[in-house]
Amino acid sequence: MMEFRPSLPRKIAGWSLLVLGVIGFILPILQGAVFTALGLFVLRHQYLWAHRGLGWAGYRWPKAVAKVEEMETRLIAWGGRKRDGLRRLLRRG
Repeated sequence: MMEFRPSLPRKIAGWSLLVLGVIGFILPILQGAVFTALGLFVLRHQYLWAHRGLGWAGYRWPKAVAKVEEMETRLIAWGGRKRDGLRRLLRRG
């Protein structure tokens, strides 16, 4: 079962990465497949089609997708720690 977590910043980032992916398929300078996979990763909790598309990327690059998911988990935890520290700092003042 897919969990939807709507977020405007994630949608903007994901769509931007998908656009870069399309441009990357046309221009030889950018890696279109990488940007497309990252765009699908960012949008996977926004749209069902992106969730399915990430399944394709996971099949193609299983180790890379696992590493990116692990990095996302660490980044969310790091952001939570920083947010809590900022809250404690603001309560003192």
